[in-house]
Amino acid sequence: MAFRQFGAAAAVTVALALATPAYAVTEIQWWHAMTGGNNDIVNKLAADFNASQPDYKVVPTFKGSYPDTMNAGIAAFRAGTAPHIIQVFEVGTATMMSATGAIKPVYQLMKDAGEPFDPKNYLPAITGYYSTSKGDMLSFPFNSSSMVMWINKDELKKAGVAEIPKTWPEVFDAAKKLKAAGHATCGFSNAWATWAHIEQFSAWHNVPIGTKANGLDGFDTVLEFNSPLHVKHLQNLIDLQKDKTYDYSGRENKSENRFASGECAIFLTSSGYYATAKSTAKFDFTSAPMPYYPEAKGAPQNSIIGGASLWVMGGKKPEEYKGIAKFFTFLSDTDRQAKLHQESGYLPITKAAYEKTVKDGFYDKNPTLQTPLKELTNKEPTTNSRGLRFGNMVQMRDLWAEEIEAALAGKKTAQEALDAAVARGNAMLRTFEKTAK
Repeated sequence: MAFRQFGAAAAVTVALALATPAYAVTEIQWWHAMTGGNNDIVNKLAADFNASQPDYKVVPTFKGSYPDTMNAGIAAFRAGTAPHIIQVFEVGTATMMSATGAIKPVYQLMKDAGEPFDPKNYLPAITGYYSTSKGDMLSFPFNSSSMVMWINKDELKKAGVAEIPKTWPEVFDAAKKLKAAGHATCGFSNAWATWAHIEQFSAWHNVPIGTKANGLDGFDTVLEFNSPLHVKHLQNLIDLQKDKTYDYSGRENKSENRFASGECAIFLTSSGYYATAKSTAKFDFTSAPMPYYPEAKGAPQNSIIGGASLWVMGGKKPEEYKGIAKFFTFLSDTDRQAKLHQESGYLPITKAAYEKTVKDGFYDKNPTLQTPLKELTNKEPTTNSRGLRFGNMVQMRDLWAEEIEAALAGKKTAQEALDAAVARGNAMLRTFEKTAK
């Protein structure tokens, strides 16, 4: 399935470009979705690369949220104006993988450019998400993360919560104490509603989101996250939403400031939130593993990867591809990867960067940044916790969120909402399956 082949307008654009005299510096356009402190990190990475050599200039451009950036990239490809690199979040992987002709696989890019590249140098928990069944990396891991529970230690102490909660019942109890202590609008909350309460929740409890290893083993997967455990969890959120012990914060991560502002003292979101929290929170904070239901057999299991990777778009010039390959080699540098991890909170993508961070004793002083790594490696992954790969996932997340929102608003029961989310999602998967063949 291709987004669409370049049309006549694109051909004219290419012809004009060929007729234009070559410049000494080859520009590489990079569209991304990083905000706050992480946006600053992206700009510095580009500036450092540009200063390191005279031939290429990476130009980063913020294009909005993850869905906004992916949609902008698809639209630009259809119009023949795609950038060279697009940052796409992990749930867009299946859509990008199936877009024949729209992308330049990273393993092929590096080989053609003659750049040193060994997939075995990268952490398998990360690279497996962006690789084919043969182990060929299709995109370049950039800002990998997992979901963690951010804790305002000062407010928990004031509310009389002596220990950081580990289970969902403990979170509920702590949230009630926080509410009684003055947090009237939010005992606890989360960003990324479906990532928190369907995707990560399922992996952490070792229950399936769908068949075929959550789609990793085939596009003919069938959703099944309307299990008794999922229904129980959503019902708990419905009950707690009534008095703001739990307060819904939306489908994406635009609500994360509710934690940094002090409004929500317990907040589940990406481990990559670290850079922003560090620069904006005026209190003592830490991160902790996601909570779990103790009665769920085998829980906690392991978390799944989040964040995004860099996809190289098709139809570019050989010299531009050479520059992109050199940029990816630059990003893979051990010292640079270690620093990126330590400043942003995103995971180190190479084994060497992780080993350096451990050897330097960084985690001894900054245990917060080791939380997502401990989650990802908590247990050997199962078919329920290896990850997920569903087509049309960006649109499907919105569909799932609609049903969660209907339940929280009292318009549907938890069972009705999840049954509808599964049924509507399966219909969308069947459509994708037909177009992907």
